[in-house]
Amino acid sequence: MLRIARVLAPNPDVYTLEGTNTWVVGDDPSLVIDPGPDIREHLEEIAREAGRVGAVIVTHDHPDHAPGAVGFAASVGAPLFAFRLKGAERLRDGQVVSAGRVEATAVHTPGHTADHVAVWLEPEGALFTGDAVLGRGTSFIDPSEGDLSKYLASLRKMAALGPRTIYPGHGPIVLDAREKLEEYLAHRAEREEQVQSALADGLRSVGEIVQRIYADYPRDVRPLAAGSVLAHLKKLEHEGRVDRSGTGDRAKYALVSLKTCERCGRRPATPRTKYCGPCALAVLQGDEHVAEKLD
Repeated sequence: MLRIARVLAPNPDVYTLEGTNTWVVGDDPSLVIDPGPDIREHLEEIAREAGRVGAVIVTHDHPDHAPGAVGFAASVGAPLFAFRLKGAERLRDGQVVSAGRVEATAVHTPGHTADHVAVWLEPEGALFTGDAVLGRGTSFIDPSEGDLSKYLASLRKMAALGPRTIYPGHGPIVLDAREKLEEYLAHRAEREEQVQSALADGLRSVGEIVQRIYADYPRDVRPLAAGSVLAHLKKLEHEGRVDRSGTGDRAKYALVSLKTCERCGRRPATPRTKYCGPCALAVLQGDEHVAEKLD
């Protein structure tokens, strides 16, 4: 049975839960995932737990996952891999990184950040998810660097792997990976419905929507909640389902009224177009029967 050990970094806060999970996989040599912050005592503990190290992988370059990686890899004489971290070898989607008996596949999972990767060990059904999936609570999508549409696609990509166990960047191990990924997708769908319902009731600003959706949450999570709501609004705007006026804190949002398709007169037109999906395909292909075939 493959050894998988956790070394918990001493950096707890609202973002990191109990702290960053550094994972040591296999032995002699081992694979180290996310050395975490540049804290000497933490890096020394990883080195003791890991023994001889064959490779180091960083899931993304956030300050709670990456700063200790370059120095740690150099100190143990192991190659360092990441998607965009300075001083690391560039990871590619689907690339296999070997360390002794461990063969880990990098899975590009953008959304939380553009450079985020998960680490997949197929024989064990083990998926190391960084910040894409946490052991408790939900992942935060910062709209300044994250992308909710890409994040949802990444969740589906991870689910398609068929993992059994999730080893997250923060929080406890998840023993039912499928259930957790379904839970994450359902949560985002529910939150999107709540945002659209608030807009339908005449709420227009991020602050107003946060006040509605997160009324029962502690006030210290409101900044995170505002970022989450804004990520949903940006997704809906990109899809043509929401209009925005103004910028920054003055931005106002409103639902876009869907028009009826001008061709069939039955289905709603795709946002910012005059045709529904089937009719648009029929017009593109010059086939009068395509729309009916797709009903």
